[in-house]
Amino acid sequence: MPIVTSTYNPPFPFRNGHLSTIYSGIIRKVKGLVQERERLELSDGDFMDLDWSHAISPTSKVVILLHGLEGNAQRPYITGAAKYFTKQGIDACAVNFRGCSGSTNRLFRSYHSGATEDLEQVVDHILQKEKYDQVFLNGFSLGGNMALKYLGEGRSLPKEIKAAIVISAPCQLHSSLEQLLKPKNMLYANRFKARLVEKLRAKKILFPNKLSDGEIARINTLKDFDDIYTSRAHGFLDAMDYYKKSSSLQFLKTINIPTLIINAQNDSFLGDLCFPHKEAQANNFLYFESPNYGGHVGFYDRNNITYTEKRALNFIEEQQ
Repeated sequence: MPIVTSTYNPPFPFRNGHLSTIYSGIIRKVKGLVQERERLELSDGDFMDLDWSHAISPTSKVVILLHGLEGNAQRPYITGAAKYFTKQGIDACAVNFRGCSGSTNRLFRSYHSGATEDLEQVVDHILQKEKYDQVFLNGFSLGGNMALKYLGEGRSLPKEIKAAIVISAPCQLHSSLEQLLKPKNMLYANRFKARLVEKLRAKKILFPNKLSDGEIARINTLKDFDDIYTSRAHGFLDAMDYYKKSSSLQFLKTINIPTLIINAQNDSFLGDLCFPHKEAQANNFLYFESPNYGGHVGFYDRNNITYTEKRALNFIEEQQ
């Protein structure tokens, strides 16, 4: 489809990408949302926790919300989306990836950008449990890459999946990593690394024969983490093999569900390969919108409702 022209034009301070990113991740507060937790037992003996929010009236529509790296279902970009969707008559299922709900998961493996087998189990569970006839995917950052990969891998998708909206998606993981390792993103990268290493130390207690203190001590960058843990725990040769096989960019051409990607031009986490202009122009189901502003999962707008929350609902309504 033709590239979508964006109308996003935030107040002057939020034209700064870093301010937009930090406001969304740390400062924004979302109040009044009720979440009910359900534990989903996975086929390999592990679990994921799902946090449900329901519309006031019974509905046949549900949106599945997928968080980013080291996020969870209580992050403001997830709770904000859940609150907005439920007010519009759409139930929201906010997924906590393995190990992200406050409880260490049971297995040595955890979650990663390409773990679409977990998303597949979530979708199947929801459709078996509830009588929804319209399912929408709304993924953010890592969760956005996962949603795109899930849609484009060639599996037989449930007929109930009607549309997807992904925000700040690192469609090419190595391109995104290169940006995260630059000085401009040092604070973000160090924060991610610290959280990941903390979890890895907890893993070592449970699996002392699979990790050593020396290996953990050698983790100086996010790539080191992926070389030492992510690749080994999830069946990849190394970090580069993980990035290559898990990037959604290669799967965009086969997506056949209406899908909107919104990546801001001033998103400091995204490299050039994360802006799929060519892929969108070649696929009638793929829409790409790239506002000048928004930062990474930012997109501040008035009344504590982000531009991307309103845009996601608008895109869903366009598919009806």
